[in-house]
Amino acid sequence: MTGAVLFACTQNAVRSPMAAALLRAFRPGLAVESAGLFPGDPDYLMMAVMAELGHDLSVHTPHTFERFKPGHFMLVVSLSPEAHHRALEWTRAARTPVEYWPTEDATAVEGDREQRLSAYRAVRDALHARIKSRFATHLSFPAERTQ
Repeated sequence: MTGAVLFACTQNAVRSPMAAALLRAFRPGLAVESAGLFPGDPDYLMMAVMAELGHDLSVHTPHTFERFKPGHFMLVVSLSPEAHHRALEWTRAARTPVEYWPTEDATAVEGDREQRLSAYRAVRDALHARIKSRFATHLSFPAERTQ
């Protein structure tokens, strides 16, 4: 196993690519990937709010869990209930630790463009704060799986 981290959400179109980009910037050199239960469509509002912080996610292509091997990761962070359930199943044989970070689904917010961008920014900023807190001083990986 490597020191790789996988972020997982439902469609791998908003939450998990945001988290992966934020952790890559915070911990350069750390292998970080993202996946979903199924590949969603590229999300232009996600790209816009990430570009505000200097992250170009215009080349992000949504991926599923099947692209990766569970034993490759030292930690899987799930961001939606559905992804958490799948991550626990997917990592069972590899005994990879899984953390669940409940994260709002910005795509569910209705309203004008600015209201929707505000929801995306809130998700981005919450993930950013959680990543800075979780990976602040060193890369520690839990020994226990979160059920």
